[in-house]
Amino acid sequence: MPKLGKIIIVDDNRSILSAVKILADKHFASVVTLPTPNSLITQMRLDPADVVLLDMNFSAGINTGNEGLYWLQQIVEKFPETKVVLFTAYADIDLAVKAMQYGAVDFVVKPWDNEKLVESLTNAYRMSRGEVRKRIKESNTRDEVPMFWGTSAAMMQVRDIVDMVAATDANILITGENGTGKEMLTREIHRRSQRRNAPLVSVDMGTIPETLFESELFGYKKGAFTDAHTDREGKFQAANGGTLFLDEIGNLPKHLQVKMLTALQNRQVIPVGSNEPQAVDLRIISATNCDLFKMVSSGEFRQDLLFRINTIHIHIPPLRNRKEDIVPLAERFIERYGQKYGKADLMLSGDAAEKLKNHSWEGNIRELQNTIEKAVIMCDGDIISPDHLELHTSQRPLNESQTLEEMERQTIANAIAQCGGNLSQVAQQLGITRQTLYNKIKRYGL
Repeated sequence: MPKLGKIIIVDDNRSILSAVKILADKHFASVVTLPTPNSLITQMRLDPADVVLLDMNFSAGINTGNEGLYWLQQIVEKFPETKVVLFTAYADIDLAVKAMQYGAVDFVVKPWDNEKLVESLTNAYRMSRGEVRKRIKESNTRDEVPMFWGTSAAMMQVRDIVDMVAATDANILITGENGTGKEMLTREIHRRSQRRNAPLVSVDMGTIPETLFESELFGYKKGAFTDAHTDREGKFQAANGGTLFLDEIGNLPKHLQVKMLTALQNRQVIPVGSNEPQAVDLRIISATNCDLFKMVSSGEFRQDLLFRINTIHIHIPPLRNRKEDIVPLAERFIERYGQKYGKADLMLSGDAAEKLKNHSWEGNIRELQNTIEKAVIMCDGDIISPDHLELHTSQRPLNESQTLEEMERQTIANAIAQCGGNLSQVAQQLGITRQTLYNKIKRYGL
């Protein structure tokens, strides 16, 4: 029987590493073992894996599983085709639910059964290959799920703007709170653009280390630095002919903004280790939850860069301001996750619908999506009732007069207090990366 692709096993118990490697060697063509996850992302940047078997606890005396969930999120965010199987000696239903919510495909408890572990890893590999095939097909056909617009007046205005500008090459700035669907709207605009048959490349500006800014965005030449064994294109080159999505553009440090501006103005980049500029033809769509105009006034953001990215401005309103869209969105997620978890006939009860409409949804669509997924998982019948909906009430009264920045600052401060200063937990709770969290803490003086 032919061996499968590549697997990375991450566990701080070297005996377990050895035992699982012996087992994996029989089924996988390439097996890499790591005693800690610290070098995992670097390893995968150099050579991505099909499957990662990831332990959930790496610090002595800690068995919460939060470490594993953090690294799971990093893998899912940066390497969406890679499938993750979580590995733990401390199992409970809430942890399993979280694992599935965060993107794990299975949850294996130690001590393990060899046959079942192999079956789990094999299924994960097949899912990984299926995801790759799916993405290839999507990149060729662009047959993506269309945007859910809802029926609210606010979203109809957004739709009208998109109808007018999608087919143009105008640079677009999308603003809105976290979780409102800025990336989804970007995909919709790209799908309806003249560049739809070319790549849509996303980059989170808040997660790129300053030392890697130029190499990540502009690429590098072989020999440019110690680990540069081959030429590598950056995000700009990868998006050539298509659309480059600059997410969290407001988190870009001031001294790096000029490099971004130069690239956008000249429509060319110079890879690290080269003196030869490379022309790029692309459309720029940027997104942020920050008030860039206020940041310009305070000197935190370059005015000329804002002008460059802001030919068209689209603001997505928060979900609490368009309550008529909540239940239709929830029903859409019920259908999606019902199919995913083999519960295709699920329905939302009237009381549950009312509970959803009366919630403040500070996490917006992302919070609603996570709430529905968990409800689908936990529902043991055909009807999702209010008891299946786990909603977290804000610790502060909602003040519509607050700015986005004020609301975000308060939300982060509340999360830090709730998590006892554990920033990894804070990042997980807010659904952002740790680097993005650090940038926001620094910016707001928290």
